[in-house]
Amino acid sequence: MGKFIPLSVPNLSGNEMQYVAKAVESEWVSTAGGFVDEFERNMAAYLNVEAAAACQSGTAGLHLALKLAGTGAGDEVLVPTLTFIAAVNPVTYVGAEPVFMDCDDTLNMDLDKLETFCKEECLLSEEGLVNTKTKRIIRAIVVVHVFGNMIDMEKLMDIASAYRLKVVEDATEALGTYCTSGRFSGKFAGTIGDFGVFSFNGNKIMTTGGGGMLVARDPALVRKARYLGGQAKDDGLNYIHHEIGYNYRMTNLQAALGVAQLEQLELFIAIKTRNYELYRERIEQLAGLSMFPFNASTRPNYWFYSLVIDNSQFPLSRDELLKELANHNIQTRPVWGLIHQQRPYQNNQSYHIKKAVYYADRLLNIPCSTNLETADVETVVAVLSKLQTGQKEVQR
Repeated sequence: MGKFIPLSVPNLSGNEMQYVAKAVESEWVSTAGGFVDEFERNMAAYLNVEAAAACQSGTAGLHLALKLAGTGAGDEVLVPTLTFIAAVNPVTYVGAEPVFMDCDDTLNMDLDKLETFCKEECLLSEEGLVNTKTKRIIRAIVVVHVFGNMIDMEKLMDIASAYRLKVVEDATEALGTYCTSGRFSGKFAGTIGDFGVFSFNGNKIMTTGGGGMLVARDPALVRKARYLGGQAKDDGLNYIHHEIGYNYRMTNLQAALGVAQLEQLELFIAIKTRNYELYRERIEQLAGLSMFPFNASTRPNYWFYSLVIDNSQFPLSRDELLKELANHNIQTRPVWGLIHQQRPYQNNQSYHIKKAVYYADRLLNIPCSTNLETADVETVVAVLSKLQTGQKEVQR
C-alpha cells in the first residue's frame, strides 16, 4: 500500500513554532496577550474591515452574530440544509427555529427558491417578515459559502433588503474568497452581510487548532461581540457584569498560530488553485467524473475539492468509490448529511428541497491539503483511472 494521502491537514511550515514559543516565553498563554490583539488587527487589515473579534470557534462566532442580529425565542432563521450542522445549531442557542432551504447548482442556498419562499409563503408586516405557516417572525438568513464557493451576494443582499432580513455570512470555509465583478467587486466573503464569521479549525485553509473570527458591517457590533465573548465584563477589577456573557475568547497560543498562518494565506490559496486546476485537467479525461466548479465571478480560495460522480458512466457509487480509495490509502469523505433530515430538525419546516438530495448522493471530497504535492494528485488520479476501468484493489 502506498503513501497515505489525507483529505485536509494543516500546513505549519511558516513562523508557527517561533510565535508560539514567544507566547509561551511571555507566559501569556490564556485569553489575554499580545498575539490576540495582533491577530485581530491583521485579520481586519487583510479583509479590509475596520475591526475583527477573535473567538473560541466559528460556532461561537455564529452564536454571537445571531444574538447581535436580534434573533431570539420564537423567531425563525432561514438556513441551508446542505452544510455542516454547526452553521445551524447556533440558531437554537438563541431560542429561534431554523427553516431549511434547498441548494442550487453551486451547492449554495438556492436564492430563487429563497425569494419565492419570502414572496409566496410569508407576509411582510410592521413587525417583520411573518411565516404564514408558523406565524413566527423571520429575522435573519444564515448563508454558507460552501467549500469556499461564494454565493451571489448581490442577489442575496437585494432579497434581504426587500424583506428586512439580517444576513449572517458563514464564511468559515471561504477565508480569502472575494468577488471579482459587480457592485461588490473586491469584497471578501464574510464582509458584505451584516455579520461574517470565519473558522480556524484544523482542516480549514489556515488553522489555529480551533478558533474563529467575527466581523460586522457596524464596528460597534464587533466591539459588542468582543465584550459578550469575554464574559461581558464591565469592571474587570471588581468583576461587575451588566449582561450575560460567554467564555468565547481565543487563547494567546491559538492567536500566535493564527498570526503565522495568516502570513501564508495567499500562498496557501495559490497552492490550492494550482492543485485544483491539475485535478480538473486530469479528471475531465475520465468518463463519469468531474470536478465541481467554482463561481467565475469570484477569486475562490478553493478550500475543498468535490468530485461529482455520474453513475451512468462511472461504475462505482459514491460509497463504493470512497471505500476503494481508502483501500489505496487515499482519504476522502462524502458531503454532510442533510440537516433537515437529522433527528433534532426533522420536525422543522423545509422548503422544496430537491437538489441538495441529488448532490448529497453524488459528491465526494478528495485530498486538498496545502502541502499536497503534484505526485499526490497524480496518484489520486491514477487510482481513479484504474477504478473507472473496473480495476479494484485486491484485499490481502
